[in-house]
Amino acid sequence: MNKSDLIDAMAADAGITKAAAKAALESLTGNVTGALKKGDKVALVGWGTWSVSKRAAREGRNPQTGKTIKIAAKNVVKFKAGAGLGDAVN
Repeated sequence: MNKSDLIDAMAADAGITKAAAKAALESLTGNVTGALKKGDKVALVGWGTWSVSKRAAREGRNPQTGKTIKIAAKNVVKFKAGAGLGDAVN
């Protein structure tokens, strides 16, 4: 399912226009992104939790040349599925 498929499904399920569904989805993603940028966790009970984790700088290897390269430190987003989502998939 891609973004437009999700918007179509949201509009059909909620009985709203596709424009309203798109606005709602963009609001959700924008607010989750904003909270993660501030370092907060976002938890939707029964669905899952997003958090930010710091990945330390490390050395890697260029697979084409075999030379050692430095990989910079960065923040990564993690998602842990909640029990409700896990049960629904199984």
